[in-house]
Amino acid sequence: MQLRENKLKEAAYDLRFLLNRNYRKKSALTFVANKYVLSRSERNYLARSVFSKPVSNSRKNKIIDLPQIEDRFLLVDGYNVLITTESICREDYASLVLCDDGLIRDINAVFGKYKFNEYTEISLNSILKLVQEYDPHVIFFFDKKVSWSGKLAKLTEEIILSMDLQGETVLSENVDFDIVKEGMAKNGIIATSDGIIIDKVENVIDIPSVFLKNLNQMV
Repeated sequence: MQLRENKLKEAAYDLRFLLNRNYRKKSALTFVANKYVLSRSERNYLARSVFSKPVSNSRKNKIIDLPQIEDRFLLVDGYNVLITTESICREDYASLVLCDDGLIRDINAVFGKYKFNEYTEISLNSILKLVQEYDPHVIFFFDKKVSWSGKLAKLTEEIILSMDLQGETVLSENVDFDIVKEGMAKNGIIATSDGIIIDKVENVIDIPSVFLKNLNQMV
């Protein structure tokens, strides 16, 4: 086990080295994965957690604290935030990793195959309770192509209403595009760990990270 961990650390170091020299991530990751004979899960770990120093610094500078969402539009990348929050609620900490760019990601997350589970409603309540104090206008974006999205959107709106928050849900054909477009139009804050989105917006909040810190403070 220790041998694999050391090999993964070496692989991460090599990938970071190549990215800092402007190698394309896809080709650099393939080279490193082949060199160290990495498994699919290990490749996924590197893909989601290792970034160049310029990319990491740029993203870290966009991360804001929770109080800064007060009275703002908060646009939530629905499945992205929900699935990572669910992992925290079920105490599946092994699937969570603090990445080079300062965000927490669930390395096992597969958004397109999401199914309702016993932590769905718990996690939605946890997310909305976390932001409730600051009274943002919350807009959840869910991928319309995922089969559970309609039911999930309805449940989310019910919870928003029960907490007397302003907000709604959007079923989107292209969440990345729509959340960036609406975020710019509304001068909003984006809740996501999706690097493609983060690189196109001004401010982001890592809700699962804030939630996890609050839980640790309560212990």
